[in-house]
Amino acid sequence: MPAGCERPASSPSINAADAKAASPLFDKTVQDLRAGVEANMTAGVPVPRPVDAGGGYTHEQHKKNGKTIYEAGMLYRLTGDARYREFSAGVLEDYAALYPTLGLHPERKGQAPGKLFWQGLNEAVWLVYAIQGYEAIRPDLDYEARMDIENGVIRPMAEFLSDGSPQTFDRIHNHGTWAAAAVGMTGYVLEDRDMIDKALLGLDKSGNAGFLKQLDLLFSPDGYYAEGPYYQRYALMPFVLFAQTIDNHEPDRRIFERRDGVLMKAILATIQQTYAGRFFPINDAIREKGLNTAELRYALAIAYDRTEDPALLDIVARQSGVAPTAEGRALSDAIAAGKANPFPFKSMLLRDGADGQAGALAILRSGPEPDAAALVFKATSQGMGHGHFDRLGLLYFDNGDEVVADYGAARFLNVEPKDGGRYLPENETWAAQTIAHNALVVDQTSHFGGNWERSEKSATKILAFGEAGGSQFAAAEIDTAYEGVTIRRAVALVPRDNDASFIIDVVRAHSATSHTYDLPVHFKGQLIETGFEMDHAVDMMVPLGETSGYQHLWKRAQSEAISGLSHLSWLIANQFYTLTFKASAPLTGYLTELGANDPHDNLRSEQALILRTQAREADFVSVYERNGLYDNDEEVTVFDGGSVTGIASETRDGVTIYSIGTKADGTIHLLFADDPDAALTHSLQLDGKPVMWTGALHVVR
Repeated sequence: MPAGCERPASSPSINAADAKAASPLFDKTVQDLRAGVEANMTAGVPVPRPVDAGGGYTHEQHKKNGKTIYEAGMLYRLTGDARYREFSAGVLEDYAALYPTLGLHPERKGQAPGKLFWQGLNEAVWLVYAIQGYEAIRPDLDYEARMDIENGVIRPMAEFLSDGSPQTFDRIHNHGTWAAAAVGMTGYVLEDRDMIDKALLGLDKSGNAGFLKQLDLLFSPDGYYAEGPYYQRYALMPFVLFAQTIDNHEPDRRIFERRDGVLMKAILATIQQTYAGRFFPINDAIREKGLNTAELRYALAIAYDRTEDPALLDIVARQSGVAPTAEGRALSDAIAAGKANPFPFKSMLLRDGADGQAGALAILRSGPEPDAAALVFKATSQGMGHGHFDRLGLLYFDNGDEVVADYGAARFLNVEPKDGGRYLPENETWAAQTIAHNALVVDQTSHFGGNWERSEKSATKILAFGEAGGSQFAAAEIDTAYEGVTIRRAVALVPRDNDASFIIDVVRAHSATSHTYDLPVHFKGQLIETGFEMDHAVDMMVPLGETSGYQHLWKRAQSEAISGLSHLSWLIANQFYTLTFKASAPLTGYLTELGANDPHDNLRSEQALILRTQAREADFVSVYERNGLYDNDEEVTVFDGGSVTGIASETRDGVTIYSIGTKADGTIHLLFADDPDAALTHSLQLDGKPVMWTGALHVVR
C-alpha cells in the first residue's frame, strides 16, 4: 500500500430495527433508500448508450444510476445484506462494459464534454457518487470483479476527467472542484498515489491547480464562495466529501484546519445566505433551491461530526432526511435526544475574494424569521462566468416573502425541451444584464459593457458596515463599471415602533458629463397605487430599448416628469408595501413587464418600476416599508399609504445629511460622508445636538 494511503476502519453494519428505535430521521432515510433500491432491483437498471442532453432519458437515467450505485453500497455498509453488494457491483459491471466503447457525447455543446453526459461536470458528479458506493462493497468483491470494474469504468473515467480534460481539471471553478474530488476520492480507493497527487496539486503536481488551490482561491476568509450562494451550495459537496476522505487517509494534512478552518466557515456561510429556506437568488441561481438539498445534507453531517454544534441540528430538522452514513445517524440521534438549538441567522458582512479584498455581500436582518426583514446588498466581485452584472444590487425580503427580488438564472434545469436543460440564450440577453437587477444602469448599458472577464478584474470597495442605535447599515462604491462614473450606494435597516422596519436606500452617481441614470425596482406582488400619473399602453406595447436587456421589457406605462416626493404601493399576500422616493433631478417612471422579444416563452412574466433621470450627478433616495393589512377571510383592509412624509438632503462639512420624516417614528437621518476613509472622525450639529462618528456612514434617529 503506498505511503499516505492508510485505509480507515470499515463502518460497522447498522441494524435497521435499532436505527428505528434510536434515530427516527435516520430510519426514514434508510427506509427511503431501501424502497428505492428494492424497486430498482425488481425492475432492473437500464444502462443505455448516451444520446440525450440534460433532461433527456439517457441523461436522467445515468444520473439516477450513479446514485443507485451509491445507495446500494451504503445499504450494504449499513445492513450487511449481500444482495445490495451484488446489485451495486452488477450495475458497475454494466458500466465497465459500456464505458470503453464511448466517444465524446453526441450532444456536447460549447463546454468541456463528457462521455456519459453532455458535459464533463456531470461525469465528475457521477463518479463522486459511484466511487463511494464502490468503496463500500470493494473489500468483499473477488479480485476478478474488482479488476473488471476498476479497469472498465472507474480508472478510465478518472483518467478522462484528469489527463483527458486538462482545461476543466486545472480550472479554478466548481467544475474543477468536482473533477478533482472525483479523481482524488478514486485515487484513495484504488490506492493510486499519482492520481491523488494530481487531484490535490494539479496535473503537473506543482500546486498551481488542484483541490488545495481551489480551496485557497474560491472561498473568501469568511467562507463566501466566489460564484454566489447557489453555486456555493453546489460546490460544497465535493469540497466536504473530498476533505473528509483526505482527513481519513492523511490526517496530518489537517485539511479542515486549512486557512483558519475555511471549509467550516463556508458551511455556515451557505446557511446564512438564505431567507425562508431558499438561497439568495443572485448570479446564475435556480431560485427554488434551498436548505433541503443533498449537498447541504452531507455538509451538515460532516460539520456536526467535527463540531457537535447544536445549531446545525435546527437546519437538519428542516430537511427531508440525513446522509446515509454514520455521521448522518449521529445527527439523527442528536435531534431525537433534543439537542437542537435555533440556528442564529444574523446580520453579517461576508467578504469576497481569496484575500477578502474583492468587495462583500452584506446581509442585514431585523430579527428571527419568518417575521423579520432581511436586506441583501450585493457588493461582491463579478463571480466569474456565473456572475451577473449587478454591482451594488439590492434584494429585500420581509414577512417570509420576497419584496424586491432578483431574477436569478434563465434556465429550466434538466428540462430537455428548454434547450436541453442548459442556460438559455436569455440568461445572457436578460438575466445577467444590469437592468434585470436592482442596480443602477448608466446610459442603458450593463456594467463593464456586459464583459465578465473585464468585470472580474475590478473589485467593489466596501465603505461601511455597522450598527448605530439599533439601526444597521452598509455602503459600497464602484468606479470602474462605467468610464468616468462613480457609483456609491448606502443602505440601512431602521427599526420602527411597530416591530417592522424601514429600508433606506441611497444611490449616488457622479460624473463630469451628463448621463442617463436608470434605477430599476423589481417588486413582487400586485400593484395597488402610484403617487404619480401614468400614461398606459392600452392597445399596443413596445420594448423599452434595443439591447442590454431593455429589449425584453415591455413598456406598459410612462409617467410625466416626477418632481419632489412620490411613491408606489403594492400588495403581497396579506401585507401592503410602499416605496417612497425622491431624486435630485426630475424623474420619469416606467412600469415594465418582462416578455418582449421572447419567441420561445423562456422568460417569466415579471414587473418593475424604472426611475430615470438625466444629469451629471444624481441622488436617488428610496424608503421601503411594510404597512397596513389585507385580511381576505374577515374582509378587513387597513391601508392608508406609506408613513414617510418627507425626504430632504443637505451637505455640511463634507457630509450629506439625508433626513427622512415619518408620521409616527420621528425623523431619521442618514449621514453619508464624501470622504469614505473608515478611520476618519466626523462631527456636526443635528437638531441642535452634537453628533460624532467614525467612518463613511452613520444613522441617527
